[in-house]
Amino acid sequence: MNKEYRVCTRCVSDTTLSGIRFDEQGVCNYCWVHDELERIYPIGPEGQRRLARIVEKIRRAGRNKPYDCIVGVSGGRDSTYCLYMAVKLGLRPLAVHFDNGWDGEIAVRNIKNACGKLGVDLYTHVADWDEFRDLQIAFLRASVPEAEIPTDVAIHGTLCQAAVREGIRYILLGHSFRTEGIAPIEWTYMDGRYIRAVRKRFGIKRQKTVPNFTAGEYIYYSLVKRIHVVPILNYLPYVHKDVMGMLEEKLEWRYYGGHHQESSYTHFCQTVLFVTKFNIDKRLLEYSALIRSGHMEREEALKALSQTSPTPDPELVGYCIRKLGLTMDEWKGILADRPKSFRDYPTYYGLMQALRGPLTLAHRLGLISPILYFKYLG
Repeated sequence: MNKEYRVCTRCVSDTTLSGIRFDEQGVCNYCWVHDELERIYPIGPEGQRRLARIVEKIRRAGRNKPYDCIVGVSGGRDSTYCLYMAVKLGLRPLAVHFDNGWDGEIAVRNIKNACGKLGVDLYTHVADWDEFRDLQIAFLRASVPEAEIPTDVAIHGTLCQAAVREGIRYILLGHSFRTEGIAPIEWTYMDGRYIRAVRKRFGIKRQKTVPNFTAGEYIYYSLVKRIHVVPILNYLPYVHKDVMGMLEEKLEWRYYGGHHQESSYTHFCQTVLFVTKFNIDKRLLEYSALIRSGHMEREEALKALSQTSPTPDPELVGYCIRKLGLTMDEWKGILADRPKSFRDYPTYYGLMQALRGPLTLAHRLGLISPILYFKYLG
C-alpha cells in the first residue's frame, strides 16, 4: 500500500489498490487501461459492425450443429443479459451452469426462467460438494484474498469442457469492463498451478469433479480446439438500471440485493472476508468503472463510500461457516492468520513475466484477452 493516501481525480480508486499509479493530473493507471479498452471495444456504430462480424463467424462455425455458442449462466444480471442478447442476435446458445453448492434460490429461479422463456437448453455441471468445500477451505487456510477463484476457474473450465463436448468454438462472456472495472492483481490473481498448489498444501481431497485450468489446458482449448472467448457485452451499451428493468419484464428475472450476490458465498466473501481480513472493498472497482462509463457521478460514489461500508449479515455468516463445516473458533483463527498473497505459493506468474515478449506479441495479434494482458502483464 502506498504511504501517502491518494484518490484518483477521475474515479474513486485509491491507494488501497495495490499497484496504483497516478499521472500529473492525478488520474490513475486503471483509468488509463479503461481508455485503452474503450479503443479496443468500441460501442455505437463501430461496435455494432464489429459485433455483427463476430456473430457471423459464430454462425458459420456452428452451421449444422445443435448449438453455435456456449453462454455461462449464474442467474445474475450480467450472464442473464448475455444469454438474452445471444438469442436476440440470432445465435443458438447452450446455457452452461457450474453448480458449486452455493446457488441462492433466486439465482436458480432466474436461470430456469431465462432458459425457459428464451427456449435455450441448459447443461448444469454439479461439483461434488465435499470436494469443492475442501478446496474452498484450503484457500481460506492459505490466508489469501482469492477465496473465490476456485469457482471462477472452475466455471471457465466447465465452459471449455462443454464446448469441446458439443464441438463448439465460441464461448460468450457475460462481463463488461464498463461496469466491472479491473481488479488489482493482488486482489484476484488466478491460474491453475496456483489452485493446484494451494489444494495440495491445505486440502485433503483430490480434484476430480471441479475443473481446473492449467497451462496445458489453456494450450489445448485455445490452440488445439481453437475455442474463442468473446466478451459481447463490451460491444453493447450496458446500463444496469435499464437492463434490470428489461430482464424483469421479459424473463421474470429478480434482483438478489447486491452486486454478484446471487451466490451466498460471494456475498459472504465480499461483505465479511475481504473487508475484515484484507481491507478490500470491491465497491471501489464497480463505482470506478461506472464513473468512467458515465453511469455514476464521482461525488455520489465518494459519498456512498464515506457513509456506508459492506455490511455483514449475521445470519449469512453463521450459515456459511456451518455449511463449510467450520467451528467458530476455526473461523476466528482463519481471520486472525497473517494475510498472504499468491506470491507465497507456486504459480505461473514468474513464467508469464519471463515470456513477456512473446505474450505481448500474442496480445497484439489478438490471441490473448486484452483485459487479462493488462492485468497480468500491463
